[in-house]
Amino acid sequence: MELNCRFCNSSLKHIFADLGKTPLANSYLNSDNLEKPETFYPLKAYVCENCFLVQTDEFEKPQNIFEEYAYHSSFSKTWIHHIQEFVMNTIKRFKLDEKNHVIEIASNDGYMLQFFKNNGIPVLGIEPAKNIAKIAEEKGIPTISKFFGEQTASEVISVKQKADILIAFNVLPHVPNLLDFVKGLKKLLNDNGVLIIQFSAYLSQMIEKTEFDMIYHEHFSYFSLFTLQKIFSHCDLDIFDVEEFTIHGGSLRLFIKHKNNQTISLKTSVSKQLKLEEKFGIPKLITYENYQDHIINIKQNIWTFFKQIKNESKTIVGYGAPAKANTLLNYCGIGTDFLDYTVDLDPYKQGLFLPGTGIPIFSPEKISETNPDYVVILAWNLKDEIIEQLQFIRNWGGKFIVLIPEVEIIS
Repeated sequence: MELNCRFCNSSLKHIFADLGKTPLANSYLNSDNLEKPETFYPLKAYVCENCFLVQTDEFEKPQNIFEEYAYHSSFSKTWIHHIQEFVMNTIKRFKLDEKNHVIEIASNDGYMLQFFKNNGIPVLGIEPAKNIAKIAEEKGIPTISKFFGEQTASEVISVKQKADILIAFNVLPHVPNLLDFVKGLKKLLNDNGVLIIQFSAYLSQMIEKTEFDMIYHEHFSYFSLFTLQKIFSHCDLDIFDVEEFTIHGGSLRLFIKHKNNQTISLKTSVSKQLKLEEKFGIPKLITYENYQDHIINIKQNIWTFFKQIKNESKTIVGYGAPAKANTLLNYCGIGTDFLDYTVDLDPYKQGLFLPGTGIPIFSPEKISETNPDYVVILAWNLKDEIIEQLQFIRNWGGKFIVLIPEVEIIS
């Protein structure tokens, strides 16, 4: 069956990455279904030769993925610090007060909106995962539990005011129907309002550092500024400022306005970032053609490394149970034969098992009980935070391992 680009509808002919077959990255197992057969789906990312959007096929509807979700934003100190800084800068830059209205799409457990609310600014969250929306409501963050698009935007407008600041962090890659989502954002944004979007897996960083584990079925698209400018322009929206961050392995933050809003001027940051992307080769097909070779090379290095450590009768455990770990472990064939267990701060994941590999997830205290020789940092985007948290493993000569962008022992 022919696949077409979810933005420009061109035929998708060029494979960017082929990671075999994996289960859905957030389909964690419990003890009851651990022995039952799992569903594995082809995990291929394609690049469109017309607009250079990198994308995966849609095997499962978002309703089957995100209505009960396993990711809680509040459990990373690094991320929360990043968000607090963003909120204070946003309040200062756009002179926000109690007369403004902030709406966040994919507001998760209210991790961000609580800081706006604490500064007296009216907020509203829109979050499809009912289990997580409930947590936000318990924090006092008004939250609508629905998937976002044009229809939801119309429903919100009918009962609430539009957004002066509309925020969508780490959600755009999760949207299969891109144009419906962006049109919904445009509809919900006040005439002089500002839309702020941030996403990880920024394409140039993802290619440069071979962060192939950022590819999973719940990530439908992988973006460059070059392509996003086309998408937003198509919907009569203008990107007027851009910032790049190292967090989450490379993230881009976009500031967007209505095309006919003349009160906000275009910053030079946009043209500078586009020039960097052009120099990197984002609008050239050849840039995407060798990615698979780099992935295979890393897979071989990871496999050789784990085998060597096991031959030395050393014990290896993991830290973190993020979605990207499930891509990496399944593609590289790393299961309980290599990794005894992994740990995670999120109580929701503790007691569950990683999909595909069946690796058990415990609380971080498990590490001090078992004194492993090596701790593989699967949540490598939080490397510094995790190393600081686990300084005590050096008491018994324990070492840290990072696998992306290359295998590295940190002693």
